[in-house]
Amino acid sequence: VQLQASGGGLVQAGGSLRLSCTASKRTSSNNGMGWFRQASGKEREFVAAINWNGINPTYAESVKGRFTISRANAQNTLYLQMNDLKPEDTALYFCAVCRYSVGSTSAQNYQYWGHGTQVTVSS
Repeated sequence: VQLQASGGGLVQAGGSLRLSCTASKRTSSNNGMGWFRQASGKEREFVAAINWNGINPTYAESVKGRFTISRANAQNTLYLQMNDLKPEDTALYFCAVCRYSVGSTSAQNYQYWGHGTQVTVSS
């Protein structure tokens, strides 16, 4: 499975972006998926995850109430709507396919990763 993330860019604080992640195969529609991010000089961290059927999303506390994860299995696509962006959201954002049908907060449970899309939030 190959993953292609897009939608990143430069935005002012308080602005919005919508990330997309398209998978090369329908295999991903049976698996949980998630978004992670890695800021310069920091460890990769969990952002959001969703089950194979699009329900029970999970969010990191730092993005809860501002970000929304969703998926369209018919299009093999995962989304991350990001509102009220803050400078601390600046990072390279990765999408990933989980080994299981549910999403996970642990990067170790993901078997396929995209190359990432850069999000930069200016103050």
